[in-house]
Amino acid sequence: MSEALQGLIYGLGVATVPANLLAALMGALLGTAIGVLPGLGPVAGVALILPLTFTFDPTVGLIMMAGIYYGSLYGGSTTGILINIPGEAPSIVTAIDGHQMTLKGRGGAALTLTAVASFVGGTIAVIGVLLFSPVLSEIAIVFGPSEFFALTAGGLLVLSRITGGSFASGFLPMVLGLAMSTVGVEAVSGYDRFTFGTQDLLHGFSLVPVVVGAFGVAEILMMVDRYANRIRPPAVGWRDLVPTREEVNRSWLPWGRGTIIGFLFGLLPGPSATMSSFAAYRLEKAVSKNRDKLGTGAVEGICGPEAANNAAATSSLVPLLALGLPFSTVGALMIAAMMVQGIQPGPLLLIQHPDIFWGVIVSCYIGNIMLLVLNIPMVGIWVKMLTIPTHILISLIIVIASIGAFSVHNAIFDVWVLCGMGLVGYFLRKMGFHLAPLVVALMLGPIIEKHFREALYLSNGDLTIFVESAISVILWIVVLVLMLTVPLAKVWQRMSARRGTLEAD
Repeated sequence: MSEALQGLIYGLGVATVPANLLAALMGALLGTAIGVLPGLGPVAGVALILPLTFTFDPTVGLIMMAGIYYGSLYGGSTTGILINIPGEAPSIVTAIDGHQMTLKGRGGAALTLTAVASFVGGTIAVIGVLLFSPVLSEIAIVFGPSEFFALTAGGLLVLSRITGGSFASGFLPMVLGLAMSTVGVEAVSGYDRFTFGTQDLLHGFSLVPVVVGAFGVAEILMMVDRYANRIRPPAVGWRDLVPTREEVNRSWLPWGRGTIIGFLFGLLPGPSATMSSFAAYRLEKAVSKNRDKLGTGAVEGICGPEAANNAAATSSLVPLLALGLPFSTVGALMIAAMMVQGIQPGPLLLIQHPDIFWGVIVSCYIGNIMLLVLNIPMVGIWVKMLTIPTHILISLIIVIASIGAFSVHNAIFDVWVLCGMGLVGYFLRKMGFHLAPLVVALMLGPIIEKHFREALYLSNGDLTIFVESAISVILWIVVLVLMLTVPLAKVWQRMSARRGTLEAD
């Protein structure tokens, strides 16, 4: 507890530096704008500003990226509430009751309640992150090469399986990412691998053009498909923003329940913000006094999910900062930003770079205050953004993405990679594949290979080193359980349905 308190004080000193405060403010505002624009999304937004962060101090860049993430979750609810087009996946649930409130003339009150819900969820989750992260880091320090191999390789396998869909939808992109990670000069021997005599491939596939292309450009192409025409939102006046006393009184318990659910989901692999918002809504339907009103414009239906998704976004920093494991795509991009700047994520981050560790955590609290103070008065501006012509928005984003990709190595080859990965990402998404395993595999591939070779070197080639320690065995058992959970659940459902059919006959 004392270490967490000392970290909080130290983090306040880091987060309140003018440059870091400005980064939190810009991240929150950009994130909200990205969330408001339907189809863009936090992943595409973070990917597009990724090259820009390399010109800043690492702490500044990470604070801005985190601000874009939780800011976009708030902004995504705005479009869902006003025009029934959720800006982000976690806002799908919010749109159910939020848009019904808009139809009843209570859209402004719904926006205010979601802003407060995001603040409550994010603030309480920051406290949990302060308590959990140091403990987890101390445990992970005892890891050796075999344990880190189990953690990284096992975590990558789990991520490829829990992203949803079929086994192939996550596994094949993961294999593609691992294959791309082997291109370039091999770290130990110095030999070229899979460069085919091309000088541009000596440094391998850079993270920036791959990430910006696979998510940013691909998302733009998807946006052309989905949102060719804009829908004019309703006007929201100042008086409309004030909720009634009854609405506020009905919000307290959903805020608390949603925060707890969101924090717990943020500690788990997978799309935690989305899963927690659905779980919070399901819980409200089970325990709320007004459960019968859910779906018709009940405040419980927006307060619980909004608190949950913001809490999950914040608590996902625990595995990201303490273990170096990105359980979300945005987390993977933040790790990419650290690695490009020569910072090794993982348990030693707290010791080697405490300014990054504590500064990012505390900045989340400050950023949530900024969101609460700024976004409610700026509702009118966000509403007007919904009227920006799609062709202008797309052109601007493509130009920014191209400049960002070129600026990494000042090479036109990276721009071609950007375009190529944009098309690859677009077609993979159209066919139902998930892109997160591809990017995470591209980043973790060299790390996994490094830990694998180090373990074999220590054991003189004996493969049993990977299952010698209790930690490694436990990690592989957890990976096996998580990998088998989904298929076993489907088999159980089929057997139950078959039994039900036989009994009916």
